[in-house]
Amino acid sequence: MNNRLMPLVVLVGLAAIVAFWIGGTYNRLVALDQAVTAQWAQVENVYQRRADLIPNLVATVKGVANFEKSTYLAVAEARAKVGQVTATASPGVVNDPQAFAKFQSAQDGLTSALSRLLVVVERYPDLKANQNFLDLQAQLEGTENRIAVERMRFNETAQTFNTARQSFPTNFIAGMFGDQFKTKTYFQAQPGAQNAPKVQF
Repeated sequence: MNNRLMPLVVLVGLAAIVAFWIGGTYNRLVALDQAVTAQWAQVENVYQRRADLIPNLVATVKGVANFEKSTYLAVAEARAKVGQVTATASPGVVNDPQAFAKFQSAQDGLTSALSRLLVVVERYPDLKANQNFLDLQAQLEGTENRIAVERMRFNETAQTFNTARQSFPTNFIAGMFGDQFKTKTYFQAQPGAQNAPKVQF
């Protein structure tokens, strides 16, 4: 091989190595980003299950004489707010901290309204003995557990992405692609969750 061509061959070889490295890093970020998106879909799925249970729960509660109207109206209003936020949320909500916070706030509001409803139910023995209500309550409790699990899995998936995205030198490559690989937001505990709940019997 001609000695004058050697530097060119080395330069082309180095360029190929860098190109393969950038391509591999890009593909890894895409795979991690898609994992976050898939896990977000699971979170939305269990939230939708909860939203689907609420109309039947409210209808059952309404059927009990003298049940506090303001309580089930609060649940219905919180569910409506969740529906509005979900309908206007973009598919990239996981990349938009403000939209993510709005989504979480609406869901937390619904969780609080449901908790108040279930506390008030304790004062209505007829409702506590209603099999339809008991079935709905059990389904709702199961769904709340699923929500907690899926939110935890989402945070774990987001952490894996964020760790890779912010690691050196991957952060430089991610930066080359603008907003495509934004840092993901985590679910946070509801305000006041650090306080022990007050249990009343």
